[in-house]
Amino acid sequence: MTAADSLLGSVPEQHYIHNAERGETLHRSAPEAIHRDVLALQISDGDNVLEIGTGTGYSGALLAAQAGRSGRVTSVDISDHLVEWATRLHRQRGLSTITCHSADGLAGYPPHAAYQRIVAWCTPPRLPRSWIDQLSANGRLVATLPIAEQPSTTLITTITLNEGQPRVEMATLGTGYAQSTTAAVDDAITIPGRWVDHHIEHPHPAWISIGWREHDPHHTGARDALSLLLDPRHSETYHGPPLDWQSWSAYSVIAGGPHRSLASLGDGQRGIGHTSATSAAVILGDGTILADTANSPSLTALRSWLGRWEQAGRPDASWFDVRLVPYHGEDLPGWDLRITAATGT
Repeated sequence: MTAADSLLGSVPEQHYIHNAERGETLHRSAPEAIHRDVLALQISDGDNVLEIGTGTGYSGALLAAQAGRSGRVTSVDISDHLVEWATRLHRQRGLSTITCHSADGLAGYPPHAAYQRIVAWCTPPRLPRSWIDQLSANGRLVATLPIAEQPSTTLITTITLNEGQPRVEMATLGTGYAQSTTAAVDDAITIPGRWVDHHIEHPHPAWISIGWREHDPHHTGARDALSLLLDPRHSETYHGPPLDWQSWSAYSVIAGGPHRSLASLGDGQRGIGHTSATSAAVILGDGTILADTANSPSLTALRSWLGRWEQAGRPDASWFDVRLVPYHGEDLPGWDLRITAATGT
């Protein structure tokens, strides 16, 4: 057992996830993802840590264990309910080095800044300037950031500062986190709150996110594309090995450009592919390809993308050139994470 395993094992997960008083918390981040990002922070004894997304309280307890008795963890969440329960569970364990606050995590938490470490258990629209402003000069930040304006299209990034400016030290493929929200949401909500261009509720929730939304101001094209995918006239099975979904998702951002589309099709399966107002084709996680017709232009494009992805060797994150692009808009100043094919690939 490594020192990290020992430290992670020092926090009773059951106390937070399956607490007898509170009951089981059904909607939560996967423990393995939490462990991955806590370890990526490289917290030292005595660090001042900001946690964005209190959740069950389990992740905050892990951060506190790593920061030690001389450290400090500040945890913020948009949900009063989660903050109150996490505070109660921490107190039951006699944990006094962590405080939980109801606040919009996109603003960080200025009263306790500067932070040596910041971690986010939600996906913001971009890297907020407020987080960087509250990070110490030698600080380290771990967050899942979008690489396109579509749901669940992200890289897990470790960010440090270079002369006050953020730089991506490392980016990895992997499971990210739910979108950040400005208000607490019902756990039963299945449609992302951001970057969905058309959705239906009945008979089952389904939605689509398109890369060509600036050409579809009334969402009629998105509506028609979703309709084509919900009633496809052609299906086939992808003959390659089982999909590496995370690699395919990232690569399709480059291959697909503005025609890349992401859809959730009512049965819980998500598909990535090409759409227009008159044609649509996506590949699902199980390798099923759906299209409006066997001669669909979107199907031809999707097959081309998949072929190029295979030729590139189903690349991991190191294949991509990852950069932060400044964004100065008033809605959320900060940096957009963008990817291209690395030079020489």
